[in-house]
Amino acid sequence: MRARTHPPPWSAVLLLAAAVLGAAGPALAAELRGRVELVNEDGKLTPGVHQAVVYFTPGVATPGVATPSVASPGGSRPGGPDAEPFEIVTVRKDFQPQVLPVPLGATVAFPNEDPILHNVFSVSGRNRFDLGLYRGGESKSTTFEAPGVVQVFCNVHHSMAAYVLVLETPYFARPETSGAFVVGDLPAGPGTLTVWHAQTETWTREIEVPAAEAPAIRLEIVRKRVQKHTNKFGKPYSRNRRGKDYD
Repeated sequence: MRARTHPPPWSAVLLLAAAVLGAAGPALAAELRGRVELVNEDGKLTPGVHQAVVYFTPGVATPGVATPSVASPGGSRPGGPDAEPFEIVTVRKDFQPQVLPVPLGATVAFPNEDPILHNVFSVSGRNRFDLGLYRGGESKSTTFEAPGVVQVFCNVHHSMAAYVLVLETPYFARPETSGAFVVGDLPAGPGTLTVWHAQTETWTREIEVPAAEAPAIRLEIVRKRVQKHTNKFGKPYSRNRRGKDYD
């Protein structure tokens, strides 16, 4: 998903209507289907719904241990850190995608498709990393060993920002641009349903799978997409650091 999107208004509401449907089999008993709607304060739909992440954490799951499968827009795929090559591409001085959910222990590549230098880094706790300067056509990667939200920036371009959501469950999905999503092969029993968005407070609810009724979720956007931040040295970005290699 490398297409550009414009960030929604800072005061907005995220609506989620989800349905948990029963399926055959005692171990993998259900799937979670639903639709996410992102609307502004006037109740009108606004772009950015695909920047949300919906995930289910079974009540009996063992942290760090992958379970059989993950469903994402377009169908199911195997779970676990090596399920697919995860990547965030730098292109036109932007990160694509701007939100990437991954299972714990996953390695994420950061290819540079710009004809200029980038320096991808994060100072997010145990997942902090610094890939250094590298030119277009090169790619560097890092492995995420701790759960949580990882804020990713470029040390050259202040406006570049992305999020890696490192999850202790393989049951996650990002909505399509239409807002539709599906998380499949859920184990029957208790668990936690979570909806995360970079611009809102995280919403969670304890549910039983399969569920008797659909949960309704409303999240209000309370922050900008690109939050105020310093460079990798903890200092303000320099306006004088400009040149043909960086612009």
